[in-house]
Amino acid sequence: MAVRIKTYAKLNFTLELRGKQGGYHLLDSLVCTVDLCDEVTVRRRRDGNVTLKSRGMGSEYISEAENNAVRAARAFAETFHTGGADICIDKNIPIGGGMGGSSADAAGVLRAMAKLYGIADMDRLKSLADLLGSDTGYLLTGGLCRLRGRGDRVEKLGACPKLHFLVLCPEGGVSAAACYAAADRLGSGNASAGATDRAAAALASGDLAAFGKALSNDLFPAAASLSASAAEALAAARSFSPLGAAMTGSGSASFAFFETRELCEWARSRYRGPARAFCVSTVDPSARKPLFRSPLG
Repeated sequence: MAVRIKTYAKLNFTLELRGKQGGYHLLDSLVCTVDLCDEVTVRRRRDGNVTLKSRGMGSEYISEAENNAVRAARAFAETFHTGGADICIDKNIPIGGGMGGSSADAAGVLRAMAKLYGIADMDRLKSLADLLGSDTGYLLTGGLCRLRGRGDRVEKLGACPKLHFLVLCPEGGVSAAACYAAADRLGSGNASAGATDRAAAALASGDLAAFGKALSNDLFPAAASLSASAAEALAAARSFSPLGAAMTGSGSASFAFFETRELCEWARSRYRGPARAFCVSTVDPSARKPLFRSPLG
């Protein structure tokens, strides 16, 4: 028996740094999933072993020991005392771009194993997901949310309007750990104070121009200090005169916000740089039923 599901990327519309607590960075971020996704297939095993086959975006070269999907499966089996899993991932979300691909895959494995093994305790599943990474708990459901704390405090903000973005993702990613360490060294602080409030209010009122102006990321100076490609991606995104632009997560990908999908496609057709360029739109996976595809034989 197996379950196949789609796991969606995310964009951080804002990311404000709010200091540190217990060695962890605290943030305030407005985030939403977009329609770029990986496909995760999980088959149950009678023993407790976990295997992984991954293809696309260079994922073939990531060892199982470093793969969050494997960590998620092992943690699930240990927590809920189940058998293991054979995992296959078809990747489309860039690695190291700040779009949450690794966390999305881990969340997808948890959801699939919950379906396979009949686990319905979502609170316990969320607690387990939070141990695997700051975005993993959020990506169990996705949609338009406000993240606080280490990213584990998730506030659902309701339906998100259909928003359209050109994403530019350089080949070289930025390590999240290195980016946060660089932010500490640079002392960038909360440079965009209040951006999350402004962006959320603009979306609620339908003011797309104000939303575009609020797009920001306190981690950008740190990412740019580590990767010239990250700085170039944001500059290129801004060059098309969008309503707004920002870097997502800890980089290296940046996005430009346009009023229509057609304008996104226009900008992509004119981009001549080295980064991967693709158009995405917001999506709420939790509003799509069922969360799980029909079991496979």
